[in-house]
Amino acid sequence: QGQEKLSCNPKKENGTHVVLCELGNPMKAGAQITVDMELSVSGLEDMGEAITFHLQLQSKNSPSNALVTVTVPVEAEAEMELRGNSLPATTVLPTSWHWVEGSRRLEDHGIKVEHVYELHNKGPGTVSGVTLSLAVPHLLGDHVLLYLLELGTEGGMNCSRHPALNPAQV
Repeated sequence: QGQEKLSCNPKKENGTHVVLCELGNPMKAGAQITVDMELSVSGLEDMGEAITFHLQLQSKNSPSNALVTVTVPVEAEAEMELRGNSLPATTVLPTSWHWVEGSRRLEDHGIKVEHVYELHNKGPGTVSGVTLSLAVPHLLGDHVLLYLLELGTEGGMNCSRHPALNPAQV
């Protein structure tokens, strides 16, 4: 009959978070009550694939305290965006230029082009354990297409070295 707000109190028991809601006292025999609860839970990033709630209705007048388990899947949502840039944006090799095998001078291996990639989390959730694999073609047949000189990161990222990174130790 109508809607009433419940008075609920969160507390912690034996390392478990408990929310205790008082439905009313005394209740008439045979009373039927429907309760809709909305819970806001934070810190679910490392909870795994689901969170489990144990619901129990307790009454001082009834020995039956049935426990109902409700499992809710956790679906974290975060949109990632990859931005890339090359400096300079356009490179034209002179027709007279040739790669000098065995040279340790940078200019004998080509024109310097820097590629910068930024990975952004647009939210709404946080992310961890993200892997970005970037394939860079460095050979065209038996010929060097791009001489990969170095690889650097910023912002606490880990990087694995490409096997063809600076093979002539320029």
